[in-house]
Amino acid sequence: MWTPDLPRAELEQRYLAAPTKMVEIGVWRLHVRDSGPPPDAPRATPVLMLHGFGSSLHTWDRWVQALAAEHRVIRLDLPGSGLSLPDPAGDYSDARALALLLALLDQLGVDRVSIVGHSMGGRIAWTLAARHPERVHKLVLVAPDGFASPRFDYGQSVEVPAALTVMRYVLPRPLLKMNLQAAYAQAETLDEELVSRYHDLIRAPGAREAMLARLRQTVLVRPEPLLAQIRAPTLLLWGELDRMIPITNAQDYLQALPGSRLVRLPDTGHVPQEETPQAALAPVQEFLGTD
Repeated sequence: MWTPDLPRAELEQRYLAAPTKMVEIGVWRLHVRDSGPPPDAPRATPVLMLHGFGSSLHTWDRWVQALAAEHRVIRLDLPGSGLSLPDPAGDYSDARALALLLALLDQLGVDRVSIVGHSMGGRIAWTLAARHPERVHKLVLVAPDGFASPRFDYGQSVEVPAALTVMRYVLPRPLLKMNLQAAYAQAETLDEELVSRYHDLIRAPGAREAMLARLRQTVLVRPEPLLAQIRAPTLLLWGELDRMIPITNAQDYLQALPGSRLVRLPDTGHVPQEETPQAALAPVQEFLGTD
């Protein structure tokens, strides 16, 4: 039952595209992938992709090839996720995430981006669009987090169940698979390769402590005042069978973001970019366009 960390060298050999993909951004050491059309080809507005809680930049693998034909696509593992090292200050607040993303864009020489954010990454995406509207061109929110839900009240830190803290020491693969299954409407989508990736990366040195710290430091604020500041055109993408953040939550965003549009994905759960990647990508490509 004991589940130790995996050596970083072993994880990088499996999941790092090249050594140059680990980059220093301010005080952070991050796994970043930056892809796109050839330098001499016309390019549309760059796209920044933000993964959800417990995930990694690999969640976008099946979208990137198509998007990178026209856009510069920047994706990263947030600190303490995937192959990115934990935050050196142990700070996993949304404010810290925004500072990191602005530093990343500045270092890469990107003034303005479209952002695609999933779940927790969706909350970070719309917060960035609200607080720095001059940096965000378009916004794609895939089952975004942010409105209050059971155990997540506004202005209060989350009480992490004791049973969850045990995962720091005990995380057998079958148990992780059972928990992941709740995110997928189609059980066959969660194949053994995908389970292995999640199980491996969650065992990166410091990753489990970072996940628990991120949970404890999550303090939701009422979204409406922030959402009202967003000027970027917004596309909402939601699986109709999402059991993690139900599609009924989409109405809150549609009311708070006049002019936003919802695309419903039938037979799809919480992770459409992995579960129904082609069907989910089509409206995103149309929305982002080539401008």
